[in-house]
Amino acid sequence: MHVRGPALAASFVLLAAACGPAADGGGTGPGGPIEIIVPYAAGGGTDQTARQLAAAAEDTCGVSTVVSNQEGAGGAIGFRTAADAPPDGSTVGVVSVELAMLAHQGVTDVTPDDVSGLLQYNFDPSALTVSSDGPYSSVDEVIGAARDGDGVIVGTSGAGSVWEFAAEGMAAEEGVEMTYAPFEGAAPAITAVLGGQVDAVTVSGAEVLPQVESGELTSLAVMGEERLDILPEAPTLREEGIDWVLGTWRGLALPEGTPQETVDELESCFSEAARSEQFTDFMDTGGFGVEYRGAQEFDTFMAEEFAAFGGDGGGDDG
Repeated sequence: MHVRGPALAASFVLLAAACGPAADGGGTGPGGPIEIIVPYAAGGGTDQTARQLAAAAEDTCGVSTVVSNQEGAGGAIGFRTAADAPPDGSTVGVVSVELAMLAHQGVTDVTPDDVSGLLQYNFDPSALTVSSDGPYSSVDEVIGAARDGDGVIVGTSGAGSVWEFAAEGMAAEEGVEMTYAPFEGAAPAITAVLGGQVDAVTVSGAEVLPQVESGELTSLAVMGEERLDILPEAPTLREEGIDWVLGTWRGLALPEGTPQETVDELESCFSEAARSEQFTDFMDTGGFGVEYRGAQEFDTFMAEEFAAFGGDGGGDDG
């Protein structure tokens, strides 16, 4: 996607699941279950999509999968774990825009060069969301409170995460300051806004959709070019007069050095899984955006994102 704003710019986040060699040992890896490294806490959008894609891949790849949540440091721990795994197809890492961001912030030394892109399957914009019982019912009220020094606290998916950039960019565009509370993923951030520990969250619309539908939360605006079909009442920030667009992508990657034959086999069966009725129905029902890139294109895209964050901080279309 894109994130452009005169005062601050950033780009996309997060990503998904995996699978591997044939169960009879004649496939791409050493045989046996494939570990899927999810770099964020259970329950968030990355975790949800990863688990669903892993389940679909058990049929298309012919193996069992084991999802492992290894959260911490804004995703860096999970990224490093996946990058350091044996390059034999037995481990697939969930990757997100943070892989292109965190090294520039000095959080980690892992970069897209340490992995081999396998598949991108998702893009979602950020949504500014508050408790329906809270004090804010519009973007103007949130910005006004921050301008008045009322100490608006925004929950994010981690320090240096794309959802933190989402909040920071919005605030910078309006020339106000907010406080950012980092959590190890979207799910605990959503729990915090439900419990009143924070005033708002800036995770994706799909991640807050169940609570919006139940009436517990209200999305005040989305940070996309257009309104989301799943949140038709939420205007874009640009409709609210704030020139800020930001979203996240999710995908899969293998350790750098994985044999091309293995990459090709896994790309084929995971692409089939990502296009399966089981997975596409889940994505549609959950309100997750669908966007595909194959292994080579995704590899190139991640490198471009890394270069962009090292320059002006902006991202490209995703």
